[in-house]
Formats: sequence, C-alpha cells, structure tokens
Amino acid sequence: MPELDDKRLSFKLVYYGPAQSGKTTNLLRLHDLLAPELKGEVMTMETQDDRTLFFDLLPLGFRAPSGLLIKCRLFTVPGQVAHDGTRKAVLSRADGVAFIADNQRNQETNNAESFRSLTENCARVGIDIEHLPLLVQFNKCDLPTAVPEAEIRSRWGSTPWPLQFASALNGLGVRESFATLLALLYRRQNAEYALAEQHGLSEAAFVAGLLGQA
Repeated sequence: MPELDDKRLSFKLVYYGPAQSGKTTNLLRLHDLLAPELKGEVMTMETQDDRTLFFDLLPLGFRAPSGLLIKCRLFTVPGQVAHDGTRKAVLSRADGVAFIADNQRNQETNNAESFRSLTENCARVGIDIEHLPLLVQFNKCDLPTAVPEAEIRSRWGSTPWPLQFASALNGLGVRESFATLLALLYRRQNAEYALAEQHGLSEAAFVAGLLGQA
C-alpha cells in the first residue's frame, strides 16, 4: 500500500527472483543511470554465502507540479531458499514487483520455483497478484547459454505480464525494465490518488520524473 500524507506519496517496488539472477546488479545500474530530483544511496547487506541477505534499498523521488513529493523505494529480496521469511517481509506492502529471471537455460527450474515462491508469498502477505503491477525481466541475455528471446516469448506470450530482456551487468534493458514497471504502477494508482487530475502528473511525466528525465 502506498504511504500518503499531505505532502508526500511513497511507493514500494520490489525486485524478486532466484539467487544470482541479477536483482542487486539491476539496482546498482539504476543508481548509475538515473538522475531523478532526489536520489539516495544504495544500501546493501551482504553475506559470505550469497550477494544479499536482507535487501538493497534505492530511494528515488521528485516533486509533482502540485508540490506533492513522489517517493519510490526499491528493494531486492534474498534469492536463497533458506531466507523465505525475509522475502515475505520485504515483499509485504509492495506496490509493484520486477521479477528478475536468470535467462541461462540451466536456470529454468530455479526461475520457475522462484516465481512460484512469489505467487505464494504474495498470497501470504495479502497482495493480489492478478492486480499487482508486475513485469518479468529475463536477465543475462548476453551469455552464450541464454535462451533465445523468440523461445521465451513463445512460452510466456500468453501471460498478462510485460516481458523485458536485459544484460544488467552491462546496463542493457535495466532502465527500460524500470520504466515499464513505473508505467504499470501509474496505471494502477492514478485513479485512487488523482495523480493526473489533482497533481498534474500524466503517465509520461510520472515515469520521466522517476527516471530523472523531467
């Protein structure tokens, strides 16, 4: 659920996916690529056995024409199976999700298990996944072991979620994935919070503000 007061509206976006799929790399590249009005530091908690135990947090923000401060906090969840409780805690009250899949062919089972974990955890924390702004990014498309895009589209083409293809390590597809998620978020929240009517924010302006292109 977004947090709203008289001067600020805050959204929470979560990057979810299997271990080592590139969730943290997406956030690090976003921090390099984006230039919104207000951009905080990336906070990372690492362990010896894997990249991120708890979360990365990348706060972004800008002001609407009305003066309302639009804030967006980006989190990643730990991909390791052992940390499912932490995943649920980070996912709780999320307003949108980017599912980061590892596009190497030998990771297909891990991707499927992680997506099943996402659907189960959404139900457990009270999120209706059918109405959740959600995109699926297939990362590591630059690797020789990556599944071809045409094959992915044939498998996922009937799903309602937008598909993005990326090489987060090189920054390719990172900003595009985030922009797609922001557009989905706007469409979900515009009516409830009168972003266009009361605050002068079109979808394009909302996305551009958080991309730092306003």
